[in-house]
Amino acid sequence: MKNILNIISHAHLFHGLPENQLHEIKRIAITKQVKKGEIIFSEGDNGNGFYVIADGIIKIFKLSSEGKEKILHIFRNGEAFGEVAVFTGQTLPAHAQAISNSRLLFFPKNEFVGLISANPSLALNMLAELSIRLHHFAVQIANLSLKEVPGRLASYLIYLADEQNRDDSVTLKISKSQLASLLGTVPETLSRVFGKMTDQKLIEVSGRNISFLNYIGLEELADHGKTMI
Repeated sequence: MKNILNIISHAHLFHGLPENQLHEIKRIAITKQVKKGEIIFSEGDNGNGFYVIADGIIKIFKLSSEGKEKILHIFRNGEAFGEVAVFTGQTLPAHAQAISNSRLLFFPKNEFVGLISANPSLALNMLAELSIRLHHFAVQIANLSLKEVPGRLASYLIYLADEQNRDDSVTLKISKSQLASLLGTVPETLSRVFGKMTDQKLIEVSGRNISFLNYIGLEELADHGKTMI
């Protein structure tokens, strides 16, 4: 198991910081173990700190008035969540729940703000990371509003391939029902799309492992909503 300093040094939010600052960040970190299904915070809670994932998978989601869940984002090792509310002074805008047993590092708001005041380079790192996050959400919104489900799924598979440094296959870390929620559809529709993409010999599905049979066709489906070859 990685030690806390190693986790912090590889976290996106703290990447590239000098060792003395990493030690200061480690000093205020609190380790928390959460079980699969455990709620970490709820919409409307005060933002009294934020988290970095040492090991595990966390989903951020909202609930409709009818109780229907909409997944906004899935966070994995090295990623931070809950940090925006810490700096805006507003309440948390969504729920966070562990998809798997997870180990988190919690950074209390007051102590972390003190570190930023003393280390402006830390603030620049956070701005860069939040800018990347904003770009990701902009792409996600565009996918949901402009693409049909096949294009959304193809785009997500290509995103996973980049994240997992693969070009021949990916492994889903979440259930297909959770993937459906993330893509703004229902499990039945997602299953039909998986089946059609399999029939078109774009992919081959074995449980959570998805092999790419026609990567160019997958890219064209992501870009144009249909295969061009």
